[in-house]
Amino acid sequence: MGPTRAQFVQYAPAALAVVPLAAGPWSALAAAAAGAGAWAVGVSAPVLRSLIACGLTTTGCGIAASEVLAAGMNPLIALGLAVPAGAAALAHHRNLTGHAPALVPAPTTKGAGTGLTSQEQVIAAFWAEFISGPTQTEDRKLIQPGANLEQLVLQVDGGHVAFTGIITLPPGQQVRVREGDIASVYRVPISQIELGDPKHYAPNALPVTVQLTAPAAQTQIAAGAPTTPQELWAAYVAVPEGAMPGTSLTVTRYDGPLDWEGTATRDRRAIGTVNLQDLAGNLDLETIQIALAPGDKPSQMGIRVMREHALMHGTMLSSVADELSMDSRGYVRAGTYVDGRPALLPLAQPGSGARHLYLVGGSRSGKSGLLEQILLSAHRSNIAVILASPQAGTIAGASLSAYLGDGLAEAMGALRLAYAMLLDREDRYRSPAFPFTDPLVLVVIDEAHMLLSASSPYHDEAKAIVEQLTRRSLKRGIGVVLATQTPLAEDLGNSTVIRSQLLIGGGAVFLRCAKGQGSLVGANAVEGAEGIDLSRIPSQWPGQYAKVADRDMSGLATEVAAAPEDGTFGLGYLLTPGSQAVQFRSLHLDVPPVSLAGGKRPVGIEDCDAWRERDAIARTPMVDKRGKNLVGSLADLLAVAEGAPSSQEPAAHHIPAGPHAVTGPARPGGAPAASEGQELIKPRILELLREHSIPMTAETIARKLETSAKHVKPRLSELKKQNKVTNENGLWRAA
Repeated sequence: MGPTRAQFVQYAPAALAVVPLAAGPWSALAAAAAGAGAWAVGVSAPVLRSLIACGLTTTGCGIAASEVLAAGMNPLIALGLAVPAGAAALAHHRNLTGHAPALVPAPTTKGAGTGLTSQEQVIAAFWAEFISGPTQTEDRKLIQPGANLEQLVLQVDGGHVAFTGIITLPPGQQVRVREGDIASVYRVPISQIELGDPKHYAPNALPVTVQLTAPAAQTQIAAGAPTTPQELWAAYVAVPEGAMPGTSLTVTRYDGPLDWEGTATRDRRAIGTVNLQDLAGNLDLETIQIALAPGDKPSQMGIRVMREHALMHGTMLSSVADELSMDSRGYVRAGTYVDGRPALLPLAQPGSGARHLYLVGGSRSGKSGLLEQILLSAHRSNIAVILASPQAGTIAGASLSAYLGDGLAEAMGALRLAYAMLLDREDRYRSPAFPFTDPLVLVVIDEAHMLLSASSPYHDEAKAIVEQLTRRSLKRGIGVVLATQTPLAEDLGNSTVIRSQLLIGGGAVFLRCAKGQGSLVGANAVEGAEGIDLSRIPSQWPGQYAKVADRDMSGLATEVAAAPEDGTFGLGYLLTPGSQAVQFRSLHLDVPPVSLAGGKRPVGIEDCDAWRERDAIARTPMVDKRGKNLVGSLADLLAVAEGAPSSQEPAAHHIPAGPHAVTGPARPGGAPAASEGQELIKPRILELLREHSIPMTAETIARKLETSAKHVKPRLSELKKQNKVTNENGLWRAA
């Protein structure tokens, strides 16, 4: 097996040092061959120069030694001529072992056939020599064989030289190269090496950035103008008219004017609430670039300024699946705070009951994804769910609910059932020492503005029920999760009771809203979230517009999944009682939440009068025509439900015939006979259930088929006997 490249370059000068004694002028040919060989194997320029100098020295010594021997002079003189050649070989060896890559800008000409500049070839050669291989010397092991440096890009800015690339391994292997390894190869401080976070990239592909020269120091602005974060803070933030008067800033990490962290301190006085909008204005930054982190002391507040947002890469739902179940304090994982800590939501309070949640988010903000995540957490925490979804079919995890009101009228029915459950539990839980053995219940109201706003046909009734639920339900183990598109008072039916009870009884999540609809000041002010304008949360991360402009015309990739970097879905603020709103991002749904439910049936509600009469209760209005006098007891409610006609079952002559309906001979009074026409409803029911993936109540099926529920229910029973449909807690689906 021939010598390696390193062995050739290292030992060739030693051989040249001995050549003059035997070969004489032929040493010139040996030196030329050594130089050509070194050039062929691609050694760096300094090593090549050292090798050529060594060859020239030995060549001269060889010629002189040959003439001494030819003239018959003393052979000791010829032997002495080998000393300079040996010294040249020793100098070359020192140059070889102590050499580091050149840190000066390289010529821009590309290497022939490589696509790399000469400087990039030096960088790649050192990477292959010490890190990846393909060969390794006898006295030195490679750091990780096969860890190739791909997509190498050299960046030269004046005296600043850096390169970027991607460490790539075959699928199934994991990158083990560390910052310290790269720093030792390129002889730079470890602080000048930056590796990508492995949890955000594939295990076998990790980006790397190496600063071959230290970044230039930040230029200082002359004439005494504030330049450092501390000076800017003192000049604009700590002044009486600033966002945090009387505070001082201690910087704990500084990587440039747009990337630093620090702690604001006020001497023995509480900082209080901070207007984030004012703080961004003081520092001349966008609101999204600043994050606040309240500390344990009221006199301190953590500050973070970001060039690239810390939550851009997101946290995968599948990676924290074990944190979705409720812990002993009643919290579940909802996402990640900007400082990397888990963002937790309370669903229950041990020894006290349930908790509320107020969720605000406009279109494409990630609100539906967070609701699906909450449904999964409730399912895994043995919490039953009553889901009111005025927009039918918008919640993918609806199958995890014990009762689903899918559609505007059905969602109102779900609210009525929730209120009936409250009355039922109040009737049964007479003593505070009552053993709480029934499951916790979450009443999830999506798009609540469709029920509560003044334009809703159910405005008065829905407002009265939700006010009572938010006021009285926590001690009975019933929590309310209310989601709207804006924080405007109109979305809550102009009810200050609902908003205050939601915030007092749990927490709030604020996601991006439409322009002009996301301000949390004035009439929409929320304590702890002062100065936040949700419409200022961008829909895209900085730089994404340029990526979109780089068009790919290869056709639609139907299997491509959205990445966290593709948008700011789930980015917003989390507010828990008694704290400041903190920037966070909900979990990225890399897998459908319902797929993590384990195929288990939805958590059921206890067998009680309200649950047994749920269908009648869902159809019974609970207020008078003026929206007053809400039914106040379970007995009155059941009496009203038993005697009231069904508001969702119109008379026979008002039932429109569906496109496939065929009516049979009429009975006396004009009612169609229950023959062929009703029999043809069954295939339509099956077609509907198979077309939609979510389960439906009999009333929902009747509404979609434009017929009466009393005609649908017998057909569903017949289909169930034929094992063509299944029924779980009143929800029908195709078998």
